[in-house]
Amino acid sequence: MAQPDPFADLAADKSPAPEAHAGCGLGTTLRWRSAEAAHIDSRVLSCPAAGAVPPGLRGLLEAEGAGSVIRAFHAGELVPNWRAERRVTIPGGFFRRTHRQLQIEPRVGRFYPAPFLAGAPGLPPGPPTAFRVTSIAPDGQITVDFNHPLAGLPLELQLRALNLAPPGEAPADLGRAAVTNGPGMQARWREQPTDFSAGDPYARADSGPDADFYAAPRMVQHVDAAARARVAHLYRSLLPAGADVLDLMSSWTSHLDEEAQPRRVAGLGMNAEELAANPMLDERVVQDLNLETRLPWPDGRFDTVLCTVSVEYLVRPVEVFREVRRVLRPGGRFVVSFSNRWFPPKAIALWAELHEFERMGLVLDFFLRAGGFEGLTTWSLRGLPRPPGDQYAGLLATSDPVFAVWGQAA
Repeated sequence: MAQPDPFADLAADKSPAPEAHAGCGLGTTLRWRSAEAAHIDSRVLSCPAAGAVPPGLRGLLEAEGAGSVIRAFHAGELVPNWRAERRVTIPGGFFRRTHRQLQIEPRVGRFYPAPFLAGAPGLPPGPPTAFRVTSIAPDGQITVDFNHPLAGLPLELQLRALNLAPPGEAPADLGRAAVTNGPGMQARWREQPTDFSAGDPYARADSGPDADFYAAPRMVQHVDAAARARVAHLYRSLLPAGADVLDLMSSWTSHLDEEAQPRRVAGLGMNAEELAANPMLDERVVQDLNLETRLPWPDGRFDTVLCTVSVEYLVRPVEVFREVRRVLRPGGRFVVSFSNRWFPPKAIALWAELHEFERMGLVLDFFLRAGGFEGLTTWSLRGLPRPPGDQYAGLLATSDPVFAVWGQAA
């Protein structure tokens, strides 16, 4: 199956002229693979000046009428190749463990900002960048990797002219903009599992019964209209025709548009009134998955299971993912989507500690630990204009980002 195109209904007829101008939108889609999954990272940018376009793409962008251009880059072309001297070992005492009154411990596989190692000996030259912890010795020495998380990987970059005007200035370097601040952070380091389990990762600020917290209905939207439209578009592209769908951790909306056309939709959520208000649901179940992970359906009941902006509230996620695998038909898909907004009292502590791309790595880890899934994929979309009528339109220029991870029942 072809991978979902985030810009399929936003694309203009042809490529932009190779110079920046107001109202010119460009969609970048970076495709790459790790040992665990396929990855698709998309971003909306203002059209760059000709000098900001990588040489391998400049001529293609100038082609008249080319609505989409794709270029494959060998390792080392778009991102500097991996260099051994950028992986260094330092005494553990130089890791800054206190940050904004929080106690931070280094964890293998996790990323941290450069200031966490300020003053440490042997750091690589050049401007400070984020680093990844790759090992911690028994004596406390920490080995860290300052290489770009995509270093050493072949990459494919697709550019699409868009019929929208993105906020912000045009990038000074298009290639850098496509790979900056996230892509690569969702993958494991050299197939080594990331340490997501140390400490108390599933602690929550509100440890009281979830039933009390969700007793009153909340008829609110958790992401803005542009993000909701992208989630609906993603779901539509992943749902088979006439699918039996389970909307897991559902509420008063299922983020399915009219074009999805499922055969039947069951919803499992925490509030009966919210579920009753959801017009997409043919079946409604009230259940707290943090108390009872067993799903009330037989094996192989559904073609697709969706979980929208809710995975961060699960305290036994791997058990829930195993149950989802059980109720999926062979080849059925489990799609988990989320953004950068949540209810802090009930989100697990680990969620707030992670970079938003690392959160995709955490959800991918849930799939891998649950077992029984194949075709694992992570997907991200950032930079769409925030809808003018949105309540945060005057404060935030861009729409809420959308992240998703999915896999098929093996």
